[in-house]
Amino acid sequence: MAVHLSWDLGWDVRQLLAFPFMVNALRAGTIVAVVAGAIGYFMVLRRESFAGHTLALIGFPGAAGATWLGINESAGFFGFCVAGALVIAALPAQGRANPLGGYGERSAVIGTVQAFALACGLLFVTLYHGLLSGLNDLLFGTIIGITSRQVVTLLVAGVAALAVLAVIARPLLFATVDADVARARGVRVRLVGAAFLVLLGVAAAGTSQVTGTLLVFALLVAPAATAVRITARPVAGVVLSVVIAVVVTWLGEGVAYFSPYPIGFWVTTFAFGFFLLAGGYRALADRRG
Repeated sequence: MAVHLSWDLGWDVRQLLAFPFMVNALRAGTIVAVVAGAIGYFMVLRRESFAGHTLALIGFPGAAGATWLGINESAGFFGFCVAGALVIAALPAQGRANPLGGYGERSAVIGTVQAFALACGLLFVTLYHGLLSGLNDLLFGTIIGITSRQVVTLLVAGVAALAVLAVIARPLLFATVDADVARARGVRVRLVGAAFLVLLGVAAAGTSQVTGTLLVFALLVAPAATAVRITARPVAGVVLSVVIAVVVTWLGEGVAYFSPYPIGFWVTTFAFGFFLLAGGYRALADRRG
C-alpha cells in the first residue's frame, strides 16, 4: 500500500493509523513528549543542559551493549542512562577552583563521562559480530521498530517519573531559584538534585527510543527553551513545554511517515521552528515593553 499526502486531512489521518507500528509510534511519542517536556523545563531552568546532553548520548552505548548481550534494548537505554545520572549526581555541585580562577571541574568530568560512554558504544558495536542494521535507528530514531512491549515500558517509566517529579517539584524549584536559601530552610538540595538527574536519565532513555540518541536534545531542550522565552510562570511554562513537545512529536512522526527521511530530523526541525517563533515573540514583546 503506497502512502502519500493529500489535501484531505481525514484521509491522511486514516493512512497514519492504518498500521499497528504507526499507532505504537504515536503512543510512544506522546508518552515520551509529555515526560521530556515536563522534565526538560526544569533542566533548562537549572542550566543542566550539558548533563542532559551527556545522558542522551549515554543511551547509545546502553542500547549497543544490550544488542551485543542479546537482551532488550530498553534495558540498555534505561540502565546506562540511570547509571550515568548517578555518576553525575555524585560530582560536587561547584567543584574546586582551577589556577585561573574558574570552576570548570564539574563540566570537565561530565564531558569525560560522555567521551568514555561513546567509546564504550563503539566497542560494543565492534564486538557485536551480527548484522547491526539498526545502528542508524539507534542514532537518529525510527518509527518502524517500536513494539507494544516498548510502549508499555515507556508508559510505566513515564508515569513513575512524572509522579516523582510532582513530589519534588516545589523543593526542586526552590533549590533552582536559590540553593543557599533553600538549604537554610531545610531542603535537602543535593538529594533533590540527584533525584532530578535520575529523572532526567529516565527521560533521556525514553526519548532515545523515538528520536535516536543523537537527537534526544530536540525534545528535552527545545520545547522547554521555547516555553521559558514565552512565560516566566513555572506551572504555565511546564504545561506549554509539554504541549509544544507533543505537537512537534506528532508533526514529526506524521511527516516522517509520508517521507523517506528519519523522524529525528523532522522533530528537531519543528522544535527549532517553534523556538525561532518564540524568539521573535520575545523580541517583539521586549520592544513594546
